[in-house]
Amino acid sequence: MNRLLLFIPLVIFALMGLVFWVGLGIEDKTSLPSPLIGKPFPEFELGVVEDGRTLTTKDLQGRPALVNVWATWCPTCKAEHAFLNELAEQGIRIIGINYKDDVMKARDWLKAYGNPYAYNLSDPQGKLGLELGVYGAPETFLIDSEGIIRGKHIGDLNPVVWESLGKQFGEMQ
Repeated sequence: MNRLLLFIPLVIFALMGLVFWVGLGIEDKTSLPSPLIGKPFPEFELGVVEDGRTLTTKDLQGRPALVNVWATWCPTCKAEHAFLNELAEQGIRIIGINYKDDVMKARDWLKAYGNPYAYNLSDPQGKLGLELGVYGAPETFLIDSEGIIRGKHIGDLNPVVWESLGKQFGEMQ
């Protein structure tokens, strides 16, 4: 009987491990909830990569858009870039936030790979990214015509992701 008592901690540990393992499998690792969903896009006043003019939050309004956080140092951004070009050719309005990057490198990147963006906001210190809760690049936000954040996707945009995100975007138009 005393020997059976020695196995109780082992059984409890095994059951706890099983519960954690099953719990990890249930979690959706492709989306993180954002407290900004349903709220206005954060206020900003930033320069534009392409021409240096200054834009503000009001410039996001008027039409629904994808706001894509990207950087030249981000390999996943390069992987999604061709798909962003395809979306832009279809008339999807895409606004870029060049995150913690050098403006000259960003300009060279856009010349080399094409520019799917209506314009790119330069966020060299990552302040706007911080306000958006950006974990890293790429991340994409859906905003409606009034500048309200309606969705967020972490990782690259591709045809599989666009199947569901595109439906949500289409509902905003």
